[in-house]
Amino acid sequence: MNYRKRSVRFLLPAILLMVLISCHVGSRKDEKDNVITPVPLDNNVGADLKTMLGHAADNKDQLNDTIFLGYRKLMDSVYENNGYTPFWSGKERWLLSGDSLFSFIGHSKELGLFPSDYHYSALAFIRRIVDEDTMARKNATIWARADLMLTDAYFTMVKHLKQGRLQYDSVTLRKDSLLPDSFYTKNLAAALQSNSIRASLQALEPRSKGYDSLKTYLGDFLATAHFRRLTWVEHPNWSENPKKDSAAFYQSLVRRLQEVGYIDSAATTVDTATMAGAIRNYQRANKLKISGKASEEMVTMMDNSDWEKFKRIAINLDRYKLLPDSLPSVYVWVDLPAFKLQVVDSDTVVLESRVIVGAPKTRTPLLTSEISNFITYPQWTVPMSIIMKEMLPAIKKNVDYLRKQNLMVVDDNDSVRDPMKINWARLNKNNFPYQIKQRQGDDNSLGVMKFNFRNKYDVYLHDTNVRWMFDKSFRALSHGCVRVKEWRKLSDFLIRNDTMKYHPDTLRAWISRQEKHTVYGFAHVPIFIRYFTAEGKKGKILFHEDIYGEDRQLRDRYFANKPIY
Repeated sequence: MNYRKRSVRFLLPAILLMVLISCHVGSRKDEKDNVITPVPLDNNVGADLKTMLGHAADNKDQLNDTIFLGYRKLMDSVYENNGYTPFWSGKERWLLSGDSLFSFIGHSKELGLFPSDYHYSALAFIRRIVDEDTMARKNATIWARADLMLTDAYFTMVKHLKQGRLQYDSVTLRKDSLLPDSFYTKNLAAALQSNSIRASLQALEPRSKGYDSLKTYLGDFLATAHFRRLTWVEHPNWSENPKKDSAAFYQSLVRRLQEVGYIDSAATTVDTATMAGAIRNYQRANKLKISGKASEEMVTMMDNSDWEKFKRIAINLDRYKLLPDSLPSVYVWVDLPAFKLQVVDSDTVVLESRVIVGAPKTRTPLLTSEISNFITYPQWTVPMSIIMKEMLPAIKKNVDYLRKQNLMVVDDNDSVRDPMKINWARLNKNNFPYQIKQRQGDDNSLGVMKFNFRNKYDVYLHDTNVRWMFDKSFRALSHGCVRVKEWRKLSDFLIRNDTMKYHPDTLRAWISRQEKHTVYGFAHVPIFIRYFTAEGKKGKILFHEDIYGEDRQLRDRYFANKPIY
């Protein structure tokens, strides 16, 4: 019996080697010959590198059935220029650079990356068999394949650390949408020459306090995270009748309840009573409202596993890579999911305020602009979208709605019209020759102050006449503009260098007298309105609600089926 066990232990590496070699390009006869009589590494590794790259070129960059080389074209020239000499190994051993890169890939989750994007499993398999089996260690084919995967992994990491994995969008401020080949090759050459793979790759990361704090606390998150691949529960349209729930939602919910033990995993069909009982048990165990019916809160909790949280962290780290390499010395930063505005001066947050942002149906747009002026006791011109959706139906029911809301009707000549003399029943989106404005005052929807910045969405920062809403935890409530709790402090900051012209006491006097004034002439301050749902704060990662479903969309587009290892 002991003899049999020893035989199996010694035969296993050889069997694994045969499986690996069977994927090698070229004729089956050559592959068998390689298994029986390994070709000396130093004689044939260059030939194998060249042959494998040629095979990949003829097969849509597939090295074999499971390995795709994303940078095969670049690798053709890199290896040719290097005389088809391997970069990561030599004389039947891994070079220090190869060990360093493999280790970096293995710990890449610490940077919000996925090891599976860098051939980690295949490389780990090769490293294991060459460590355990002398015959494998002498086979040029194995070393050549590993070298190609490591080079491809290095170039992929350069891309992911420098630019991230998200597509550039309308608010991306970077100009390097396409990295030139020289960027990759110079980086590789410098890393190999200095023998500093880790330092070379880490130098590509963003230089941002937000990025650094999120990455710092990611290590603590990973130390306690329990990664388990669970079914993602499809989110139905909760505003519709529950009976309209899609089949995909129901099926994914059943699978998830089976995975976590609330429904028998062997069950192929689940009746209504069993389903309701399983949901009640899940709700009871997770301290949710017990109803026996799936709710948005329940599905959100199910899709908030550690593995899904990691994907959200990865998305947010990549959002920093869409910013320029350096931000202005002074700027205003609005983070929509955090419901927070910050004023940054010389890399220090000098002002922070709660904000109210657009509701999910009337989102605040992401944008970059400059605050150019602000107005005390502004007059609100109601956007046509709000007039049509909300005000016109109310006016048609009772014209007195205008008086109660302190609204006036103005024609094309900017003349105030008597609303009682207007035939409101005939007006619609195709026939509305008026503007509706709200008179300035304490009950104006814009409050006491409005901050203007150029943008195509006609949104701005402003005070509000419903300041009690700042005490709510969920503050995605506006029509799209951003309401600022600390509007007075923001105005004082904007004129901080021009107190001769605009003394703070002057502003206070205007406000106390309810006077309308436009304040301008100060240095324009850049404003960034962005969407970040995770941040490192007070020793941990704080997650904000995905108010507009942006994380969910990006997760589905880029990271839905990522393997854990």
